[in-house]
Amino acid sequence: MKIAQLFLGIATGAIAGASAVLLSTPKSGSEVRTSLKSTSTDFRDKLSDIKIQLQELKNSIRNLTKESKEVIPSTIEEIKESVEQWKSETAPLQAKLQAEITAIQSAIEEMEKTLPKKKEETVN
Repeated sequence: MKIAQLFLGIATGAIAGASAVLLSTPKSGSEVRTSLKSTSTDFRDKLSDIKIQLQELKNSIRNLTKESKEVIPSTIEEIKESVEQWKSETAPLQAKLQAEITAIQSAIEEMEKTLPKKKEETVN
């Protein structure tokens, strides 16, 4: 509704401005009427053009909304599939890394067990 209010304000301002100019000119009555008719015809044409453009904009928004309702779900599905594929591709690597981490932890524990024994031997 804000766009409609904007165009209503523009139209009202244009009418008021045109009326003020036409009524303040030093022309005869018939010249003012002729000028007023041509101005009102021009204004109606411009208003009609604006109405057509607004309708085209409305249709474009409607089409964009419809297309997005069709495209977004398929895009989300493609992303889900890509994530699942990535998970399945990285699962063996993840398992291998986990095994390596476990081996490293075991090695560290073994080293910790042997270090206190060496310290006791050097103290004695």
